[in-house]
Amino acid sequence: MSIAERQDNSALRGFAFTFAAFGLWGILPLWVKTIDHVPVIDFVAYRILFSVPVAGCILLLLGRTADLKAAFGQPRTLMMALLTGTLIAVNWGIYTWAILVDRAVETALGYYINPLVNVLLGALFLRERFTGWQLIAIGLAVVAVAILTVQAGGLPWISLALAFSFGIYGFLRKTLPIGPSQGFFLEVLLLSLPAFFLLIWVSSDGGKVLFDRSPSETVLLLLAGPVTTIPLICFAVGARLLRYSTVGLMQYIAPSLIFLIAIFVFNEPFSGWQFLAFCLIWTGLAIYSWSTLRGSRANS
Repeated sequence: MSIAERQDNSALRGFAFTFAAFGLWGILPLWVKTIDHVPVIDFVAYRILFSVPVAGCILLLLGRTADLKAAFGQPRTLMMALLTGTLIAVNWGIYTWAILVDRAVETALGYYINPLVNVLLGALFLRERFTGWQLIAIGLAVVAVAILTVQAGGLPWISLALAFSFGIYGFLRKTLPIGPSQGFFLEVLLLSLPAFFLLIWVSSDGGKVLFDRSPSETVLLLLAGPVTTIPLICFAVGARLLRYSTVGLMQYIAPSLIFLIAIFVFNEPFSGWQFLAFCLIWTGLAIYSWSTLRGSRANS
């Protein structure tokens, strides 16, 4: 096989893995809705606990456990993993609650805003310079948020909380000196003990534990492990095989699917003001993506 053929094969595999990751994240609301009677905090605890064995098995199969042994001897790494794990757990909680109370449209908006939040964080903390096009894209996002704030009488806090919690998570996640798969396992492992005691406390207070539920509920909750872990692993693999700009464009698959599910499956209301705000965000993202692609081609 020639070098060009190997590169094409790697790109195709990278596209498949990345598409699978964003596609699974995009249809996640359908699964969340099936367990709408489980309290949000319990649901997040199950996601944490059941992700540990799945992520652990994947690491064993890939033979990537050496970094973990080193990480356990570094208090700073453990504290940072605990912080990033807490951030992603908060993100899961807000996302789940929003889906359950029929505000999936706002979650889609949050994940559309996220790339622009990443640009903002890079400028604030890494001293990266805004390009003119990036400033226009961020400006359009600010106008969209202002429109929604005036229309609703308050900030679209769900969208902003999701965008900033995930943005800060990704920003801090880069400081962990271990790979993405190992880092995720470390995060859920550190959070597993609090999650376990939370479920014990819930059961002692009269709440249901896993095996007090119906067989169908139990199966759906057991799926929390693979549903949480598999997309992250697919993303980690795909991101290594594709150009950063390609991954950046593909990340809009997830919020687009969430948006379509919210409107056409969950039948959530979608006002003219929301449509105007989304149009501004979509325009900003188109400008941002175009400028990113242009910069990537100029540097290649």
